[in-house]
Amino acid sequence: MALNSLGLDAKKTKEIAGDLNDLLANFQNYYQNLRGIHWNIRGKNFFDLHVKFEELYTDANLKVDLIAERVLTLGETPLHTFDDYIKKAKVPVGKNISKDSDAVHLIVNSLAELLKLERQVLDKAGDANDEGTSSMISDFITEQEKTLWMMNAWLGESI
Repeated sequence: MALNSLGLDAKKTKEIAGDLNDLLANFQNYYQNLRGIHWNIRGKNFFDLHVKFEELYTDANLKVDLIAERVLTLGETPLHTFDDYIKKAKVPVGKNISKDSDAVHLIVNSLAELLKLERQVLDKAGDANDEGTSSMISDFITEQEKTLWMMNAWLGESI
């Protein structure tokens, strides 16, 4: 087994970096969705949701950077084109969403997809003893599960 400079299995970290790139692409789509609903939200919940969506896209933007930097730390190149993002997209694309419940459903569906991808990365990172990736992804999952619960509560739905 060949080890990289981090002391991790080079083959396994290459695979983890690939999965992180998939996550990166989907986070970029999620981020763009959040920008769109932030800009286009209408109705009686405008003031509250406009602020909440800004909070979420600011957080997503930070996570995009953390994911890209982790890919680099693992010795690979982060995806950085819209073409790459579109090819890897599993997060639903929201276009021209202005109704509050549609916007929140988009967030719920997006987070559900991100959580699936993150759990795959977490499993592989654990198997490779990649604590750096595991810790980052574990933190993401904890935050997103709470956000998912809150969005479902706003919708009046259970998880």
